[in-house]
Amino acid sequence: YYEVNELLQQESSIHGENVRVNGQAAPGSVQQEAQGRILKFTIVDIEGDESLPVVYQGTVPDTFKVGGDVVVEGQLNPDGTFQAHTLMPKCPSRYVPIE
Repeated sequence: YYEVNELLQQESSIHGENVRVNGQAAPGSVQQEAQGRILKFTIVDIEGDESLPVVYQGTVPDTFKVGGDVVVEGQLNPDGTFQAHTLMPKCPSRYVPIE
């Protein structure tokens, strides 16, 4: 389980390994193709400047939002693109009582 900057630091040692990466879906980076079955976007560090291009093929969860926190699971390709087979948007904590 890596943050974007941690994954990029380990880049050469994890090619082809199944890993999870946490970040935010960058505004302006989301492209959907092939009747919505291929999703391309960039995730960025929640607390940094690093970014990682992601390609996901499958059903996009309804909770996936631009600018929202997301965890992707898959492999880092040698070209620097992350091929995700699992897309897990994090839901905002709306069940916290209002103070």
